[in-house]
Amino acid sequence: MAKVCYSCGKQPSFGNARSHSLRATRRRWNPNLQKIRIQEGDSTKRAYVCTSCLKGFKVQKAPPRTRRATTEGTPA
Repeated sequence: MAKVCYSCGKQPSFGNARSHSLRATRRRWNPNLQKIRIQEGDSTKRAYVCTSCLKGFKVQKAPPRTRRATTEGTPA
């Protein structure tokens, strides 16, 4: 899975973690990505979107799916 936002393209940034003795070890800061269903034209798709795009309404969330009532398995 690529850690990239579908909307803005935000991706991990890299740098050094500094301990108390200032020893540098490499680390990465990942964006806060959420896997959501988005509306893409007439269809819906699942995509990873960062929370800043969700809060800023940069993507259209898909409406919740309606469950169809099934009559199978119910006693008659």
